Amino acid sequence: MTTTLPLDPIEKASRDELVALQLERLKWTLAHAYENSSPVYRRKFDEAGVHPDGDALASQPGAFPFTTKKDLRDSYSFGMFAVPQERVSCIHTSSGTSGKPTVVGYTARDIDNWANLVARSIRAAGARRGDKVHVSYCYGLFTDGLGAHYGTERA
Repeated sequence: MTTTLPLDPIEKASRDELVALQLERLKWTLAHAYENSSPVYRRKFDEAGVHPDGDALASQPGAFPFTTKKDLRDSYSFGMFAVPQERVSCIHTSSGTSGKPTVVGYTARDIDNWANLVARSIRAAGARRGDKVHVSYCYGLFTDGLGAHYGTERA
């Protein structure tokens, strides 16, 4: 017999509540990138004519530029970090076999959020306490294996 884990409050939220939370978090993320990251985000936002606290987010969320692999490579190695180096607790990089490596830094809070998200995904897929999860992703420089591992431990 498997035990059903209690749902997080957000897992019982209405669609309107979910949309409001997503918008709130997106606003925070875009403002944080604009104010704290390398000049890349500020330049890209300015060139697109959008600002995180403007009306574009609600009316045209697709107007905000994406981060590309080229952005990461052009800012090698730590130029895209949005927090001071002392807050970065984990760094994942690509191998760089097709060009300059890409570097992504994570804070302890990032890792915690990642683990919670994967754990909720595993639970949503039907896994329950006592079930076994086989993480078959690579544990090399590619980060999917680590996220699946963190989330499986959390679940």
